[in-house]
Amino acid sequence: MSVSSQSVSSQIDVQGVWFTYDTLPVLEDVSLTVEAGDFVGLIGPNGAGKTTLVRIILGLLTPTRGEVRLFGEPLSSFAAWHRIGYVPQRISLDPALPATVQEVVTLGLARQRATLWWPGRAERRRAFEALDLAGMGTLRTARMSALSVGQQQRVLIARALVTDPDVLILDEPTGGVDPEAQAGFYGLLQRLNRDRGVTLVLVSHDLTVVAQEVTRLACLNRRLVYHGHPAEFLTGAGLAALYGPSVRLAARHR
Repeated sequence: MSVSSQSVSSQIDVQGVWFTYDTLPVLEDVSLTVEAGDFVGLIGPNGAGKTTLVRIILGLLTPTRGEVRLFGEPLSSFAAWHRIGYVPQRISLDPALPATVQEVVTLGLARQRATLWWPGRAERRRAFEALDLAGMGTLRTARMSALSVGQQQRVLIARALVTDPDVLILDEPTGGVDPEAQAGFYGLLQRLNRDRGVTLVLVSHDLTVVAQEVTRLACLNRRLVYHGHPAEFLTGAGLAALYGPSVRLAARHR
């Protein structure tokens, strides 16, 4: 399926993006459009450029060539970053870190401020609501370092949601999370997408999750190999083209 051109409903529009580290090509002529309400799975082998593409979309890296637009606005002039939520890969926390769950989530609002800022009642209420949505409201006074990996990831989702974003980007969010916690995690993502209309971009190595959860699939191996419906690509031939002949799609039990 060919990549669609930018439309009025596109929220992320990547056009002809190249990126190199020194002389090493990481991304080559990548074009990808994410529409409002999509749940996109971004997959590919290690070193395919998935995290690099995410960092370019977030404005953390500048493409060597090409352009990114967010909500129709060129990335160079885009300022409404509260509309984009980001959940990184698992973070390592110092056991001595005194920050509470509520403090970590409330800090998600600080990036909207250019000056020294202290949260008021309205900001604390928004943090409570985001934590409740992520299923972590009862632990808001707990220290982050005391939580399980799965609980920490839910807190990071709450921090990303506290600005009420239109788009949520998650980069390998379930690394180290046990299967039971993963099921709850993906249930939360489905509710955000289906019930609240949040557009999701999920970077994942778990093909069985991608096959069952996402509505659109983007397959990257420096170049965009495929962009379309998951069922059309997640076959033996499609996976072999992306990963090699040894990769198979296994059944996943909920």
